[in-house]
Amino acid sequence: MATAGRNTLLSASLTVNNSAAESQNPEEDDGQNLWSSILSEVSTRSRSKLPSGKNVVVMGEVGSGKTTMVAKLQGVEEYMKGRGLEYLYFNVHDEDVDDHTRCNAWVLDGDLYHKGLQKFVLSVDNLADSLALFVVDLSRPWLALDSLQKWASVVRDYLDKLRVPPETMRELEHRLVKQFQEYVEPGSDLEAVPQRRNPESEEESIVLPLGDNTLTHNLGIPLVVVCTKCDAISTLEKEHDYRDEHLDFIQSHIRRFCLQYGAALLYTSMKENKNLDLLYKYLVHRLYGFPFNFPAQVVEKDSVFIPSGWDNEKKIAILHENFQTVKADDNFEDVIVKPPVRKFVHEKEIQAEDDQVFLVKLQTLLAKQPPVTAGRPDTSNRAPTGSPRTTNRSAAANVANVMPMQSGTKKIDPNMKGVYESHLFRMHALFCSLALPLSFFSALFLSLFLSLSLAPSVLVQAHTSNVSRNSASAHYPLLYVCFFVF
Repeated sequence: MATAGRNTLLSASLTVNNSAAESQNPEEDDGQNLWSSILSEVSTRSRSKLPSGKNVVVMGEVGSGKTTMVAKLQGVEEYMKGRGLEYLYFNVHDEDVDDHTRCNAWVLDGDLYHKGLQKFVLSVDNLADSLALFVVDLSRPWLALDSLQKWASVVRDYLDKLRVPPETMRELEHRLVKQFQEYVEPGSDLEAVPQRRNPESEEESIVLPLGDNTLTHNLGIPLVVVCTKCDAISTLEKEHDYRDEHLDFIQSHIRRFCLQYGAALLYTSMKENKNLDLLYKYLVHRLYGFPFNFPAQVVEKDSVFIPSGWDNEKKIAILHENFQTVKADDNFEDVIVKPPVRKFVHEKEIQAEDDQVFLVKLQTLLAKQPPVTAGRPDTSNRAPTGSPRTTNRSAAANVANVMPMQSGTKKIDPNMKGVYESHLFRMHALFCSLALPLSFFSALFLSLFLSLSLAPSVLVQAHTSNVSRNSASAHYPLLYVCFFVF
């Protein structure tokens, strides 16, 4: 009975609520419809979140800038280079659904010894979510074409060993062909055609067939070729005499390779941060389907960007019009030759020998040389005592004869030279000093007397050299007398 009563009350309450809801205004019905639309939109967005597990496999030669490029995409300035297989990532943000995810970036070592590590990255299950990125070093352009062919064969050999089911591989290859054929350049009229953007009408869209040498080597996964260090082009022109036709020749062969594999081409510079943002947006576009509205760039030789599906043989042939000394069919190795290695003069390190060894060698060399006397010549034959002045006039004359003299000059006895003058000027200086305290007239008279008394003696000594010391001293008493008188 209680159960039956409870059911009766519930049915009655439901009937009352339904009648009350039916009696509400139409405005309340619009509010409920608005809430229902918001809830349905939120549920739809929750189902369209960014997928996880997308992979970018980076391959290239040693020192080509693979790790640096991925670190720049990640926004990391300081990084450490690893060995074998490196794992990095870069963030992906979808502003429409406000969702974040990480794109895995695997950097394979440039040594072919580590090519077997691909098994940790690529598998049958994630081939549809993977992209291969080949890095080419433009500072060494002579290795560009060989490097691309080598790493393409590495991926091809691995996919063959992976034993992908034929149905899966055909589906992957067809997806690349379709993407290449349906490429529309941004800004063109075909971009607004709804058939190319509506998935329901894809079967009705008309696509153009592939041209010659286009996707002849279909790997089944998207491929992007990135030429790093494009800032080295100016160095190639200055140091290795590269001209525009050589740069066009390199670009022509790389674009042919990209056309065969359906790859995109991009020139970047980590030093100048050139085209890094463009590379990031293109990778996100190919992996996550983000809109991409950047056209191809082929005008600037150091800023080339060619998306997959834009290029063809006719566009590549435009580069051949500027060729003068080279031809389009010339072998890449014959035109782009590796420059000879310059040998440095100080290539070998010089090590200094031990100090003791050097001193022993120097002592041996000095011992072999004859002794050399320094300073004055040996005077052992001269008298041990006495003045060096000779007491013999004849000996002095002999010494004077040895000295060079001008012709026509008279020989002066060195023993008498300067004796009379020295006594004369000494006395003159003495009397001049004593005459200072005297009166002005006494000093003047004394100086005049000395000059008149000594002048004849000076004249006599100037014309003859036979004046003796006794004759010179004969004037002394007269001078003393004059001094005391005045």
